[in-house]
Amino acid sequence: MLGIIGAMDVEVDALKARLDAPVTQRFGGCDFVSGTLDGVAVTVARCSEGKVNAALCTQIMIDRYAPDGIINVGVGCSLQKDIVIKNVVVATEVCEHDMDITPLGDPLGYINGIGMVKMPTDRTLSDALYAAAVDGGITVHRGCVASGDQFIASPEKKEWLNATFGAVCGEMEGGAIGHVCTANGVPFAVLRSVSDGGDDDAAMDFPTFKTVAAAVSTDIITRFLRAQK
Repeated sequence: MLGIIGAMDVEVDALKARLDAPVTQRFGGCDFVSGTLDGVAVTVARCSEGKVNAALCTQIMIDRYAPDGIINVGVGCSLQKDIVIKNVVVATEVCEHDMDITPLGDPLGYINGIGMVKMPTDRTLSDALYAAAVDGGITVHRGCVASGDQFIASPEKKEWLNATFGAVCGEMEGGAIGHVCTANGVPFAVLRSVSDGGDDDAAMDFPTFKTVAAAVSTDIITRFLRAQK
């Protein structure tokens, strides 16, 4: 079984609507909808925005549904000039950019317990998502996705994230989902469709393009599942 987690309704509703024989269960404030999509068993959940919400949803999914892997889908901001709105980023690794215990001597972003800053995604899942994006004629990039509990909307913050973590995309959940999956030994991948540039125009671009960007990631997931079948 494959787990799919998105933060907003717009990121997961289309996938839920395509499930055959859906069954919904509610745990921890999250609806988990299980069924089959193109013959593949999946459970789709909306976690709500932010790292704690994402971590809570991920741990429940692992404990209750024992997925073979988890994919985080949704929208994100570009942190690199050549990545533009409606492009896609498949994460090679994720980090939590607002994790800071540097006064104690650890590197910025270092996560105690798992002992790393950047958590690598599963290569098999990520390669398959990349192939599905290419098959759909979508411009796709690979690189680090940085997560934090803030909406990125300034050129200075965007530049800092790129320079400090080598991140190419910013959002609010992937790092937490990767954190929980890494701690539990569950393969994971992060797919982000770019909805804004993480700059002064981000607050205006995000509401305009989030639905379009989410549709792009839904198309990729559908192609991915067909290939798995």
